[in-house]
Amino acid sequence: MAFFEKRPSSRQGASQNVAIGAASAASTALSAETFQIRIAATGNCHFRVGDGAPTALATDSYLPSGVVEYITVTPGQKIAVIQDGAATGNLSVTEMS
Repeated sequence: MAFFEKRPSSRQGASQNVAIGAASAASTALSAETFQIRIAATGNCHFRVGDGAPTALATDSYLPSGVVEYITVTPGQKIAVIQDGAATGNLSVTEMS
């Protein structure tokens, strides 16, 4: 019998989709108890996490389609997304606790 070590995990909270397009689009503010988010995109994109009204640029962090990424955030921040090239789709944003 083999022993498999447990993997760290988090509970999923609220989720939202942000459309990936030629202009930067931002999520709604993350809840007051969110310090980590899980993101995945259906199209290649660039993203930026910030306070207020963040604007994603083509030089920001790159997220390829189909990749899941966990990001540390501060409660109340938002994530903005913009397409890479001609890619479109959605950025799925899930709050983790």
